[in-house]
Amino acid sequence: MSRRILVIDDSPLFRELEARFLAGSGQVETAASGTQGLEVVRRHPPDVVVVDLEMPDLSGDGVCRAIRADAQLAGVGVIVITDGEQPEERARAIRAGADDVLTKPVNRVSLIQAVRRFGFSPRRHLKRVAVTAPVRIVLDGGHARGVVRNLSRGGLFLEADCALTPSQEVELLFELPESSNPSQTLTTTAKVIWRTDRTPSAGAGLGLQFLELDRANAARIEDFVYERTDSMAEASPAAFDA
Repeated sequence: MSRRILVIDDSPLFRELEARFLAGSGQVETAASGTQGLEVVRRHPPDVVVVDLEMPDLSGDGVCRAIRADAQLAGVGVIVITDGEQPEERARAIRAGADDVLTKPVNRVSLIQAVRRFGFSPRRHLKRVAVTAPVRIVLDGGHARGVVRNLSRGGLFLEADCALTPSQEVELLFELPESSNPSQTLTTTAKVIWRTDRTPSAGAGLGLQFLELDRANAARIEDFVYERTDSMAEASPAAFDA
């Protein structure tokens, strides 16, 4: 069965460009507004919605919240596209329930990979790379130290000896090892998604999802991950659909 994809954007240029990028990934339908897109979703739920964050009638995070509030649409994946100018844009999308967030100008390979996570069971995870990088965790009333163990463009896994709990939000400061700019500290807020006390070291294992992340740092993380994976192979139909 072909994957059904709905692209929602009030800009004809971005709407048609994204639809063209995704033509080989499934059956693509488009909508020119958030309201129109939500009507399509409710009438015939797609596997995944790609929606622009900023639209005049109904914003992308508004579309996402409406989908998440409807139990009959629980299986619909949502990818929000932001301008990436403000770190808060990503946080808006994640807090609305977005499964993934991409920034403009949209990278073709990133969009294809993001969409092809959906439409099959179980859903595919974001590509991760193993790293070992010290991280400073800024908490209310103090800070803690930890080590990043793996990284994706959407979040990270770290080991830390601190009492973080799921849904808690923190600030992270760390450097990307072996990157072209190793001295530049990357700063982001992140939300704890899960916790385990079973790790090789004494610290707890924590899965965190990035929240406030600006365009430059998002691009640095994405480039770092893709430099260490065969991204074009991931984007080929055979790699996903065989």
